Amino acid sequence: MEMAVHCNSASLSCKTWRNRGPTLLPARLCSLPQTPFSFRSDTLKLSTCSWDKVASAVASEESAVGSSSSGTDVFNLTYLEGNSWLWDISGVRVLVDPILVGNLDFGIPWLYDAAKKFLKNFQLTDLPQVDCLLITQSLDDHCHLKTLKPLSEMSPNLRVIATPNAKPLLDPLFRNVTYLEPGQESEVEAENGSKVRIRATAGPVLGPPWQRPENGYLVISPRGQLTLYYEPHCVYNEDFLEKEHADIVITPVIKQLLPNFTLVSGQEDAVRLAKLLHAKFIVPMKSGDLDSKGFLASIIEGEGTIESFKELLSKELPDAKTLEPTPGEPLQIPPP
Repeated sequence: MEMAVHCNSASLSCKTWRNRGPTLLPARLCSLPQTPFSFRSDTLKLSTCSWDKVASAVASEESAVGSSSSGTDVFNLTYLEGNSWLWDISGVRVLVDPILVGNLDFGIPWLYDAAKKFLKNFQLTDLPQVDCLLITQSLDDHCHLKTLKPLSEMSPNLRVIATPNAKPLLDPLFRNVTYLEPGQESEVEAENGSKVRIRATAGPVLGPPWQRPENGYLVISPRGQLTLYYEPHCVYNEDFLEKEHADIVITPVIKQLLPNFTLVSGQEDAVRLAKLLHAKFIVPMKSGDLDSKGFLASIIEGEGTIESFKELLSKELPDAKTLEPTPGEPLQIPPP
């Protein structure tokens, strides 16, 4: 297994894409001593949720840690809308592609400006302690500078794992960044001693054909009982993944289309991905389900539904389960 290089240490533009088949593509390491990203609360607090839901989130996290200590790995997946997630993997908390400060607008709000529908009042200080920040892509809908700048001010030593394409953006902000090329992996350890392995996979190419791809990730639980795969555009290299396995696949299933362009894939491509990885659980994302405005928002169209995806999936993987996340509420997945 190829290992990563540990680095210490742009203006954003619209995405360009290249053709890929039927769709368009848009080490254990020696690391610096670090302090986990810590806030005023140990629980996920959502202003749009009741105290009962907050209590449920706390119970789920305690259950995950308890299950880990008793010999069973558990994933708690909390969807924060868009491409953003908070994962608790037997006590290891990973914050993924966070957009938690301001809107998503790529610096050109007249063209596209989007806000969350449900977690409107969620703030950085509402997060629990986080052990790692995980970045899949280098553009604003994944590497959101409005969020990452204040995040880095709160915790400049936060452990970060990211695509090398995001290096110009992340190096000025964080001191403890590991950039992974596809095939490389790194390990994240929580204060409770739990460790997860994160391995990069090849995602979409967002630029000229010679540019390196962005990242997807395989996340392996502490005891190796569960593996999760995540790539937020449903774009993947089949040759790279054919020898891999993932119990849980997080992927978009509803396509997002511009005239003659596929921004985000899904439907039959998501089924093919699940089948390729022999997935037991598919967690569909609704990354396009935002309150958006601007010219670009007016011409983006969705194709397919979660129900049509389930129908396609049942024909190819009849034993796989589709688990729909509710924003702000942990979705717990134990070993099958």
